[in-house]
Amino acid sequence: MTDFGALNWTIVVAYLAGTLVLGYFLSKRVQTAQHYYLGQRTTPWWVIGVSVVATYFGAITFLGGPAWSYKDGFAVIFIHINYPIVIFIVNALFLPFFYNTGVASIFDYLERRFGLASRTLMSAVFLFGNIAYSGIMLYTTALVLQLITGMDVVNAILIIAVVAVTYTMLGGISAVIWTDLIQSAILFIGAAIVAVALIADLPDGFLGSLQGLKEIGRANPFEYTFDPSVVATIWTGVIAMSVYHVVVYGVNQMMIQRTLAARTLGDAKKAYAFMGYAAFLVYVVFFLIGILLYSYYGGKDFDNDNRIVLDFVATIGLPGLMGVITAAIVAAAMSSLDSSLNSMATVTTLDFYEKFFRKFVQKFLKRFFSKDLSQDHNLRASRWFTLMWGVLTVAPAIIVAQRADTSVLEILSKVGVFLVGSKLAMFGLGFYSKHTTQRGVLAGVAAGFVALWYVETYMDVAWPWYAVLGGIVSIGVSLAASFLLDGRQKQWSLWTVQGQKEEFARKGLPEKRDGWYVIPGKIDRSSWFLLVYFVVCVVALAVLYDLI
Repeated sequence: MTDFGALNWTIVVAYLAGTLVLGYFLSKRVQTAQHYYLGQRTTPWWVIGVSVVATYFGAITFLGGPAWSYKDGFAVIFIHINYPIVIFIVNALFLPFFYNTGVASIFDYLERRFGLASRTLMSAVFLFGNIAYSGIMLYTTALVLQLITGMDVVNAILIIAVVAVTYTMLGGISAVIWTDLIQSAILFIGAAIVAVALIADLPDGFLGSLQGLKEIGRANPFEYTFDPSVVATIWTGVIAMSVYHVVVYGVNQMMIQRTLAARTLGDAKKAYAFMGYAAFLVYVVFFLIGILLYSYYGGKDFDNDNRIVLDFVATIGLPGLMGVITAAIVAAAMSSLDSSLNSMATVTTLDFYEKFFRKFVQKFLKRFFSKDLSQDHNLRASRWFTLMWGVLTVAPAIIVAQRADTSVLEILSKVGVFLVGSKLAMFGLGFYSKHTTQRGVLAGVAAGFVALWYVETYMDVAWPWYAVLGGIVSIGVSLAASFLLDGRQKQWSLWTVQGQKEEFARKGLPEKRDGWYVIPGKIDRSSWFLLVYFVVCVVALAVLYDLI
């Protein structure tokens, strides 16, 4: 597929140039490090909401979503049906803590609640996980460029990395959010074109194909087995993956940071609610494309399932279509990569450089150059850290390229879920436990990692359950170790839900602002509609499946 053509190249190059130009203009608004992390807190909530959607879906979903359902059937939809439940929990509990503190790094909370060691450990865990995440993002994009141009995969990875790093360094979080808006539009236009073209080309038509898929069991969204080794069941989706996604959206710097750029806490909650409503519908589209491709190709085997969508687009041969799809996948990958780079730079600056190295740099400059740090020093440091992480991300991208013989969406989920238990323990116990201490919670985190290593090595358990298992072990050991090492605590920490309630009552602060609860643990009236929506989604799946 090396004859890409002038029209297709024009579309892709125009998109890449547009993102660089936008990053340049947005860079003029970045005057301080705070602007780099949070913008000027003037971003409309709906733009942030679209950015959240675009960041998590990305090229992983564009390629890996159809690949996953092609392989395992439509039952994988239950892995991603839980977003209304997740956002219901996150909006009530997590966002108020982070937004009210006014900080850019969510790990600042852990220092306030437990201590510096907890903050440093979880910051390091976040950086480790995001390197893997970003590497896969780069790989999926390089896969496209390699397929359509024949260029070496390493060169393809470098091209995407350079463009994403450049506009992220220039514009910071504002560039991330606003380019995500454009990127998501391109992504969904590309998905719509693929879906329409696929339905039009199905030999048995849309309904005929679905009926055929139903007969062989690939259209059934409901898998009831209690076998813990099966990945896609209603139990893993509603229970295990709800826990996983609560951590992904509740204590993930990459996701939370953009909501902290909202004008108010109410806007931050609305942005996340947008995700709660939109996510299920988007996954339905991508997983539906996967099973329809199974019908289109008669279930034939592919050397790499992640190429299925690209193979179909090449087969159609519509002028300019490959350019649009390529731009869509490049845009999708960049919408995730830019968020990852900006959040890693923020965490590195605030949680490591500020805490451990800034004083040393200050003394060094005074002693050898007789000068102090300038006011924009942290801004320049953040941009350099963005570049550093961009360079370091290239290595795992190349490693993934050598081993991606399964859905990249599933690879990413496995990487992320291994880290969820420790995050769940730290933040969950921080919110609700009176007696958990830093020494206890660190012991629990270590125990959780050991437990998951044992499960992965010696047991046949599907990866979605790692979040639950790791969380149970980490929480249990944290509580026990806290009692043994530090005994019972006399009073609630200020940074617990109970502590916040007492603080609000003591100061006579209002629980609501602009109609939204600002105190943690309170559920806004509009949030209940998310749970109603979840029930509607489940019922709709059952009814539509029955009608096929």
